[in-house]
Amino acid sequence: MSDVLELVEARLRTTLGEPDARAAVTFLGTDRIEVLRFVDNGVVRYATLGMSAQPMADPTAVLADPLGGPRAELLLSVRAGRVESDKVLRPLAVLAASPQVEGVVVAPGASLDVGEPLWPGAAFTSVLVASPGGLVEDLELDEPREPVRFLPLLPMTPNEAAWKRVHGAEALEKRWLEHGTDLRDPLRTGVPLD
Repeated sequence: MSDVLELVEARLRTTLGEPDARAAVTFLGTDRIEVLRFVDNGVVRYATLGMSAQPMADPTAVLADPLGGPRAELLLSVRAGRVESDKVLRPLAVLAASPQVEGVVVAPGASLDVGEPLWPGAAFTSVLVASPGGLVEDLELDEPREPVRFLPLLPMTPNEAAWKRVHGAEALEKRWLEHGTDLRDPLRTGVPLD
């Protein structure tokens, strides 16, 4: 388990540089989740470390495979200096612990809701899980373990989250693209949905 996390942290450092801060959260009955902060050209990137220690298990499976199954870490990018975005550390850790706590498999296209603003005054209480491979490449592991995927999180307003439930993730991402939405802007308003 720890060897996977060492490889994950090495991949993050190789891609994003040295973290300038890190915080750890442990929830009752779960493994420790860390959140690393990287600052680069006016963008703050937060990466979880610990979610990939165990594979995510299908909640309907009778027995969880201790080696096989998807593994992931979460990435969130926010423009620096506009809000107290460091308050997102705990919500990110909560999301990263959800496979252990709730038995969910976090995958692209999923919505994850923390039930409160991601940081003080944020218009976002949930995120859309985007496809991996853009910012941090997948980390291949020895068989039979599946690769660790680094999943970007895109903050959603409550209206965007409701619209996504009806129309799907792809339609929401297309809407953002059509309107030139800056998904890293922590003060952005919701995209027009009519």
